[in-house]
Amino acid sequence: MMLVKNYLGLSDIHGIGLFAGEFIKKGQKIWEFIPGLDVELPKSALDSPHESIRSFLQRYTYPHPQDSGKVILDGDHGRFMNHSAHPNSDFRIPAIGLALVDIAEGSEITCNYDEFDPGFDLSH
Repeated sequence: MMLVKNYLGLSDIHGIGLFAGEFIKKGQKIWEFIPGLDVELPKSALDSPHESIRSFLQRYTYPHPQDSGKVILDGDHGRFMNHSAHPNSDFRIPAIGLALVDIAEGSEITCNYDEFDPGFDLSH
């Protein structure tokens, strides 16, 4: 779950993006896995017979950091965070995200998908 004020908007990176709704200080925790709000699903859920469910889960889940048989689905706007090779947040520590730099209110919050999903196909 995002721990800072945020909102969705049109992104120059890709489609919809996640934007800071307040000033975020470098080093501030911006996201934390919160059971019950963020969801752990069995990896087999990605094989749903329903195309709409399968497509949604393939787009918005990422591998569980400690259990290869599970995936994580963010329960809030965090799932709209776009990839950047030069992100302003850090997700290398499982279950938390930190601001790498001061992030101005209104700036897009970005992350490097390779930090938590090295197999992600960036061509989508």
